[in-house]
Amino acid sequence: MRKEFRLPDPGEGLTDADVVTWLVAVGDTVTVNQPVVEIETAKSLVELPSPWDGTVAALLVAEGANVQVGDPILAVEVADDAATGDAGSALVGGEAAGGAGEGESGGSVLVGYGSRQADPGRRRLRPRGVDAEGPATSSPAAVVPLAPAPQPAASAPQPADAAPAYDPDDPRVRAKPPVRKLARDLGIDLTALRGSGPGGIITRGDVLAYSNAAKPDTYAGYPGDEPWLTGGVVSPDGRRTRVPVRSVRRRTAEAMVSSAFTAPHVTVFATVDVTRTMELLARLKTDREFKDIHLTPLLFAMKALLIAVRRHPEINASWDDETQEIVYKHYINLGVAASTPRGLVVPNIKDAHRISLKELAQGLADLTAAARANKTTPADMSDGTITVTNVGVFGIDTGTPILNPGEAAILAFGAIRQMPWVVDGQVVPRHVTQLALSMDHRLVDGELGSRVLGDVARIMEDPAQAMVWS
Repeated sequence: MRKEFRLPDPGEGLTDADVVTWLVAVGDTVTVNQPVVEIETAKSLVELPSPWDGTVAALLVAEGANVQVGDPILAVEVADDAATGDAGSALVGGEAAGGAGEGESGGSVLVGYGSRQADPGRRRLRPRGVDAEGPATSSPAAVVPLAPAPQPAASAPQPADAAPAYDPDDPRVRAKPPVRKLARDLGIDLTALRGSGPGGIITRGDVLAYSNAAKPDTYAGYPGDEPWLTGGVVSPDGRRTRVPVRSVRRRTAEAMVSSAFTAPHVTVFATVDVTRTMELLARLKTDREFKDIHLTPLLFAMKALLIAVRRHPEINASWDDETQEIVYKHYINLGVAASTPRGLVVPNIKDAHRISLKELAQGLADLTAAARANKTTPADMSDGTITVTNVGVFGIDTGTPILNPGEAAILAFGAIRQMPWVVDGQVVPRHVTQLALSMDHRLVDGELGSRVLGDVARIMEDPAQAMVWS
């Protein structure tokens, strides 16, 4: 019996996802809870497990495709006896003939997450009631009815190394669908190329190199296989690439536009002598308490902001436009803006006001590592209350950052440079940085914003002040 696995609802108000990597091929044998595909939502990477034991009959969407919740993405041939009463068949997808099984609602889809597996940074969506060790338990599952999707014609199983069912190109060559599409756009016969990728797979770089060799007037330094070009379409002359805006970058753009045109931004600046902070940083790097912890000046800017917020808690708030209320937060979830290959993400350290400097340093290291590995989860990015962005890491002095939606303020921490500075009437070299605080002027007036930034600056200038205010 052919069963179709439909994209489950990932929650968090998300309605779609991009297919990143298929972890199985047509003809592969799969077992219950075996990861079969990796998808990317607007907030994280997620592994989806198979709800059945069986054989992969068809991959119904290509890598890079955007899929709506409830759309069929995978077809699996299962034994008739295994399909009867199976949790996956009762809760995810429908019959190949289009009928709903017992307890189904014509193409229902599960709501909710399963527990994390061996990799804590990536989530796997599992039907509620399907245990990690095997088929379903008796616990009920919540379902959301969806309109029945058209059922594609059944296809015979293919060898694992054959081209996917959705790929109409020549199966004699090994190349992913985006590379095949690029070759079609450039009019290149893939059978004429020798792949440089793993196992002889043809890469985007191979296609573009072949195209440039045939068209010597094109830009010779064109980067062929850069990650930011993935999923793009190259113009026939090879001079432009159009890349669809997907997932994190699309949602980030939407959020930033909404923030910029909803919250009236105002920014205040301060130039600060942080020589004493740099001296403290050098001492802590030799302290046994901070052994094996990467310490940077950003840590002290974060700590200074936490202390400033506790002294001026009215800045730790959000504007509820629907109810026309100001929501004051009695906790500080400190966000840290991080640039990743998928776009800008802002994970936050929960209850950062309750933890020690060492714990704050470890939290920063964990968030940074997860962001760089594309393992930031929706929970990491939810319910932030105030944010720090470190533009100094790029050698930038300062900026006017846009607020993270739902927050009243964001601190920009600039580059630290040695500059001439007047100390006790003498010009001496000192470590100097610039701080900028953008705020929602509906919630934060100039006085409050200036007091908060002034406190941050004072602690960065003299870390001992933190002992007085803590």
